[in-house]
Amino acid sequence: MPQDMPPAGGYEAVQYKRNLPSRGLFRPGPLLAGGAVLMLFGWYKLVVGIREQNELAREKMWSRIHLIPLLQAEEDRDQVRRHLADQAREKELLGENVRVYHSDRFVRPTFGVTPGTVTKE
Repeated sequence: MPQDMPPAGGYEAVQYKRNLPSRGLFRPGPLLAGGAVLMLFGWYKLVVGIREQNELAREKMWSRIHLIPLLQAEEDRDQVRRHLADQAREKELLGENVRVYHSDRFVRPTFGVTPGTVTKE
C-alpha cells in the first residue's frame, strides 16, 4: 500500500483569520487621539475652574477687608451703648459712678456672658 503524499505543488494555504479591513474608531491612533483630546479638555476646564475659584476667594477676602471698618464701627457703637447703660444702672444702684481701674482711660470690657441655668438633655 503506497503512502499518501502531498500534492505536487503542496497544499493551498489555510485561511485561519478574517481578512477584513479595520475601519472606524477602533484603531489605536484615533482612540489615542480621542483620549488625548478628552483629557486636554478636562485639564482646560480644571485650570479655568481653579482660576475662577482663586478669583472668587480674592474677591471674598477684599470684601471682608473693606467691611472691617463698618463692622468695627458697629461694634464700637454697641460698646458705647452698653457702657452708657452700665453707667446709668450703676448710678441708679450706687448713687455714683465708681472707677474700677482708677483711671480715666476707657478699658474695653472683657467678659463672656454665660447662661444662669444650664439644662442637660
